[in-house]
Amino acid sequence: MNRMNSKDIDRLFEAILTLETIEECYKFFEDICTVKEIQDIAQRLKAASMLVNGENYTVVSRETGMSTATISRVNKCLGYGDGGYKLVLDRLDKKDEK
Repeated sequence: MNRMNSKDIDRLFEAILTLETIEECYKFFEDICTVKEIQDIAQRLKAASMLVNGENYTVVSRETGMSTATISRVNKCLGYGDGGYKLVLDRLDKKDEK
C-alpha cells in the first residue's frame, strides 16, 4: 500500500477534482496552502517541464531559482516516479495545442 494512501488524502484529492475553474483553484489553494507552498509546487512543475524539454540543471536553476538538490529530486521523479509529472505535462501540452 502506498504510504500516502489515507481517507483524508483521498478526500483532499476528491475536493481538488471538484474545482472547475482556475479562479476556483486560486480560492481553494490560497485557503489551504501558503503562498510559498503554491509557488513551490508551480516551480517544481515548471522544472519538470524544462527537464523533459532537455534543459540542464544550471538553466533550470537559473530560470526557476530552485536549488540543484530540488531539481535533482524532480528529475528523479521524472525517471523513477509514478508518472504524475508526465501525465499532467502531456495533458497540458495537448490542451495548449488546441
